[in-house]
Amino acid sequence: MCCRSTFTKYMLRLCLMVLSTLSISSVWANDSVVHTVLLYSPSCPHCHVVMNEVLPPLSEQYGQQLQVLKVDVSHPDGQALYQSAIAAFAIADTRQGVPAMIIGDNILVGSQEIPEQLPRLIEQFLAQGGVDWPAIPGLDKIVEDMSVTQANAAPSAEDLSTSSSSWRERFATDPFGNALAVMVLICMIVVVGYVVATFQQRTSLSRGWMWAIPVVATIGIGIAAYLSYIEMTHQTAMCGPVGDCNTVQQSEYAWLFGRIPIGILGLVGYTAIIFLWFVMRWNRGQLARFAANALLVTTCVGMLFSIYLSFLEPFIIGATCMWCLASAMLMTLLFCLAVRLPRLAY
Repeated sequence: MCCRSTFTKYMLRLCLMVLSTLSISSVWANDSVVHTVLLYSPSCPHCHVVMNEVLPPLSEQYGQQLQVLKVDVSHPDGQALYQSAIAAFAIADTRQGVPAMIIGDNILVGSQEIPEQLPRLIEQFLAQGGVDWPAIPGLDKIVEDMSVTQANAAPSAEDLSTSSSSWRERFATDPFGNALAVMVLICMIVVVGYVVATFQQRTSLSRGWMWAIPVVATIGIGIAAYLSYIEMTHQTAMCGPVGDCNTVQQSEYAWLFGRIPIGILGLVGYTAIIFLWFVMRWNRGQLARFAANALLVTTCVGMLFSIYLSFLEPFIIGATCMWCLASAMLMTLLFCLAVRLPRLAY
């Protein structure tokens, strides 16, 4: 009887020890917090995919254990923090763009990479006792000034609206690249004004210069094809030292009616120009005249659309794409050549 009593007491103590250990482990687990920074742009549809579709389920699962600081890179302070992160983590040009999520020393970019890797990293850091805010110079001050929202919190109207930042603030996010876009914009407007003013006095294009049209359009096809690939696959664009192609390509303005990539529209336009040129070049009479005038209309529409896009970049999006500017200049050149074609077709 004594042995049974001793055994019972021993088992009770053992159970209490196990329960205490489990309780302490549970408390430790609940105290673990993962801190992460999401860099986004209000005009970026992929950013809204992450904020509206990826983060809410994770917040429901982890609650207060997941803390997300959302930083709008369209504001000067947010852009400054993003540049600090690029320098601190030595982020390559091919990896620059939004949405970008920094968790620990890990950089996740894009609406595909973030949902694929973020859940695993959250579990990993929770198992290690949590992770503090990323080591980004200047982040401490922003953490003090800004409220940290949970991942399930829907972005507020202020988060989603670009109206909270003026065109001057958006222009200041990339002053050199945006200034270049303004120069191209002014150049195109001057060309349109000159052509309108001298249309009746235009001279015919020489036969040798006619071949410049398919050559220039072929270069345009290459640029449009590359941008189409970037827009449809959500890859990071190679942009060079000037401008921010990824911000432009990830904005809502990179898609026509939200469905057709602007790059595809460029592909169709440049291909149509080459087709019309061949029809005009190898035919005579009415068909050649029709093709020449259709080519002029196509390049005119393409140039006017390029003017519209070139205006959006510095003043609405707040970023400039060098590929887009190159395409705009090519379309301007094609318009200057095409405006002198109709006389050749008679």
